[in-house]
Amino acid sequence: MASQQDQALSLLRRQGMARLSEFTRVGITAATISRMKENGLVLQLGRGLYQLPDAPLDANHSLAEASKLVPIGTICLVSALAFHDLTDTIPSRVWMAIGPKDRRPNTTHPPIQFVRFGDKVLRAGVEAHSIESVTVRVYNPAKTVVDMFRYRASAGRRYQRSPGLNLALEGLGAALRQRKATPSEIARFATDAGVWRVVQPYLQAMTANA
Repeated sequence: MASQQDQALSLLRRQGMARLSEFTRVGITAATISRMKENGLVLQLGRGLYQLPDAPLDANHSLAEASKLVPIGTICLVSALAFHDLTDTIPSRVWMAIGPKDRRPNTTHPPIQFVRFGDKVLRAGVEAHSIESVTVRVYNPAKTVVDMFRYRASAGRRYQRSPGLNLALEGLGAALRQRKATPSEIARFATDAGVWRVVQPYLQAMTANA
């Protein structure tokens, strides 16, 4: 029992968070984790996800949680915009992109808004960041801004809970002012995503006096 507890604590110190399947994969039983939870040695964050009680919490803690629960997903849209400090909006849920044929995970905490990206768009512009020792996939600033324009519409099944155009414009302006994305990078992602005609007039207006 003590050996399994030590292994579990060591695993959490290395990884920051761990799923129950990760514990059992290395021989730590579910009963051991349950007992450790009862004794206050581990904290259950959500269904099958655990962390040390005294682990320091990052401002982007929810992104780490979501990425641990859904490792195939990529942080996108409003959540990516906030991660890159390109908006003052605080998302009420984690926006996460998955593939067109990926199984939609059944999660309740943290609340996740899943969107489906086509294969080409899904793979483009992905960065890997470490949050609380968890590898978190996030779209880069230029790709995020373009995705905001792609999801600017306010009607239709695809655009349920759409962030809207105002956030896209806020993100575009902030990315240019903070030099987190160049006009050419934004133009390239917009062209690849098929929304260059939409993005072009706004980009030209914001860079006209630069």
